[in-house]
Amino acid sequence: MKYLAGAVSVFVLLFIFQTVKAQSPEPYHLLSAQEFAGLPRTNSGDVVAETNCYIDFNYHAKSEKGFYKLTSTVQLIFNRDKSWINRKRVTSPSQMEEIMDHEQGHYFIAYMEQQELLRTVAKTRFDANYQNEASALFDRIHEKYKQLSVNYDDDTRHMLDKQQQHSWDVYFKKRLDYMPPVEMAMN
Repeated sequence: MKYLAGAVSVFVLLFIFQTVKAQSPEPYHLLSAQEFAGLPRTNSGDVVAETNCYIDFNYHAKSEKGFYKLTSTVQLIFNRDKSWINRKRVTSPSQMEEIMDHEQGHYFIAYMEQQELLRTVAKTRFDANYQNEASALFDRIHEKYKQLSVNYDDDTRHMLDKQQQHSWDVYFKKRLDYMPPVEMAMN
């Protein structure tokens, strides 16, 4: 049986000077099938699962010696209600493990985006145009990880290419092992 997993929807919400939370942010964790509470899309084609998470980016600026320093909160939020698995198409526990492994990769890509945003904002000096600069920085980093997610699905053929999936799994493990997490709020 041919099956695909992992069309990721990384929805990014950019909230400046406000905090609106649809769900609580969580630290990086291993996903479980039970967390995928959404209803499968009827027009999903061969896709068996979808991971939906987004970045909530908030900041405020403080003027310091002719430049602005941003204090930011960059939260990765896994959206349980929009993440789904079509369980009718899962035929074995090993297939579910493969699906979850692939979906974990999409979640990890979003986590890498969160961590890069935290690090970059913390070390960037902004000028008086900090709103546009912060928005452009966010957009640039988001596009990078959006493309990485597309590359991940293309390279693994939505997990069907086991050798490529293994290569990505090794890459993700190395990145996780060598990427110490940055606190959610930076000063």
